[in-house]
Amino acid sequence: MIFEQFSDPGLSQYSYVVGCQGSGEIAVIDPQRDVEVYLDYARDHGYRIAYVMDTHIHADFASGARELAAKTGARLLLSGHDEGEHFQVRFPHEDIRDGDRVQMGKVRIEARHTPGHTPEHLSFVVYDGARSQEEPIALITGDFLFVGSLGRPDLLGEEAKEALARQMFHSVRTKLADLPDGVEVHPGHGAGSACGAGMSGRPVSTLGYERRTNPYFDPQLSEDAFVHKLLHGLPEIPDFYPRNKRINSDGPKDVIPLPGVDNPMDPAEVARRAVAGEITVIDLRDPLAFGGGHVPNALGIGIDGGFANWAGWVTPDDTPIVLVDRGGDPAVIERAARHLVRTGRDYIEGWMRGGMAAYAAAGLPLKILAQLDVDTAHAAVTGGQLRLVDVRTAAEFADGHVESAVHRPVADTREGVPGVDREQPVAVVCGSGYRSTVAASILQRLGYREVFNVAGGMQAWKQARPEDVGLRDAA
Repeated sequence: MIFEQFSDPGLSQYSYVVGCQGSGEIAVIDPQRDVEVYLDYARDHGYRIAYVMDTHIHADFASGARELAAKTGARLLLSGHDEGEHFQVRFPHEDIRDGDRVQMGKVRIEARHTPGHTPEHLSFVVYDGARSQEEPIALITGDFLFVGSLGRPDLLGEEAKEALARQMFHSVRTKLADLPDGVEVHPGHGAGSACGAGMSGRPVSTLGYERRTNPYFDPQLSEDAFVHKLLHGLPEIPDFYPRNKRINSDGPKDVIPLPGVDNPMDPAEVARRAVAGEITVIDLRDPLAFGGGHVPNALGIGIDGGFANWAGWVTPDDTPIVLVDRGGDPAVIERAARHLVRTGRDYIEGWMRGGMAAYAAAGLPLKILAQLDVDTAHAAVTGGQLRLVDVRTAAEFADGHVESAVHRPVADTREGVPGVDREQPVAVVCGSGYRSTVAASILQRLGYREVFNVAGGMQAWKQARPEDVGLRDAA
C-alpha cells in the first residue's frame, strides 16, 4: 500500500497520496494549488495518478484538483452532495457520493458523507486488501475531524452555522460508529489553521484516541451542548475564505507555470507604479529590514512568518502584485509565488530585479518604518505623543495589554483605526513584531502621517515592563 502525507506549513494544510504498489495507481486527495509536487512524486516512483479527489469545496486554500486531473488525465472525483447548496462545483467532474468506492489494485477508498463543516463534505475510509478486505486502516477526514478538534461550521454565514453544527453532531455520532479504534485519523489541517479551534499540531491520531480525548466526542454532551461548544471560541474567519470558496466552486485556473516568476522588473518602474497605486508591492524581508527602508506603499509581509495567511488576508484584490526581497533571489520569489497562488492570489505580475539592494543603490525613494524599543514607546505613549495600536487577536488582547492601547486586529487595519486621527503619530504592537509590521505598512499605505513599530512586540514589553500588561478583561 502507498500512503504519503504532504504538508504545507504556511497554511497548516495536509494532502495525501493513497495507492497500490502492485498496480502502480495512486489517488491524490485535497491537492494544493501548485501541483508539481504530486507530478514529481508520481514520476520519481513510477506511479500513475489515476484519481484526484477533494474532501469538500475548500475555503482556506485554492484547490489544485482540477489542474492536476487535467494535466494527468486522472478521473476527477468530487462530492455529489453539493446539489442545491450555496456553493456547488460548476466545472466538469464525476460525482462521488456516500458509499461509493475507488479500487486501485488491492487498495480501496470508500467515501463517507460527513456534513457539518460544509454540507457536501466527504471523508475517505482506506482499506489495504493485502492485510484485510474488511478492516479499514485509515480515515482521511479533511476538515471534518481534526486531531483534538472538529471543523468549524460557520463558514457559510450566520444563517447556516447552527444547522451545520447540528449536522456535525450527527456526523460524529453516527458516521464513525462502525469504525474500529485502531483506524488512523489523517486530518486536512493541523494547529495554525483557522478552519477549527483548538486543534493539535500532531499530524495523525487514531479514532480510539480521539474518542477518549477529543472534547467533542464526550458522550455526555447533548446536541444543544455540543452545538454551543462547537460554536464557542472560534478564530476570526479570514475574509479570503469566501473568495476561495468561489474560486473552488467555479474552477481554479491553471497556475503552472507560476505567474510572475519569469518577469523581473526595473526598480524605477516598480517605484513609480507603487506610488501611483498601480501595483501592490509585497516586501518579503524581515520586519527590521523592512523598517530600515522600503518601497513607498509596500506591504511588509515577511516570507519567514505567517506569509501565506497574511498575504492572502490583507493583499488587495484589485491590483497586480510585485514581489521584493533583499537581492532578487529566484528561490525566495518562487516560494512567495507558491504561497500566493495557494490562497487564490494569482495576479502576480513580477518581481523587482536586484531586490532592495538594487533599489537602494539606484537612489530611489525610500519609506522608513521606525522601530521603537519598549521604554521609548512607553514614554511616548504615557506622555501623549503616541497612540498605541495593539493588532493582536481579541483573545491575546484580553490576556494582557497596555491600558491605553487601542485594539484593532491586523486585518481590520485595512479600514484604518477608528478614533485615531491620521495626523496623529501611532505605534503598532503585536506579539513579536511580525504582524505589527504588516499592520503598520497598511497604515502607511492609508496615509497615516507617522507610524512606528514596537520592536519585539508584547513579548518584549512583558519582559521589560511586566507591570504594564498584567491586565485581563473581556475585551
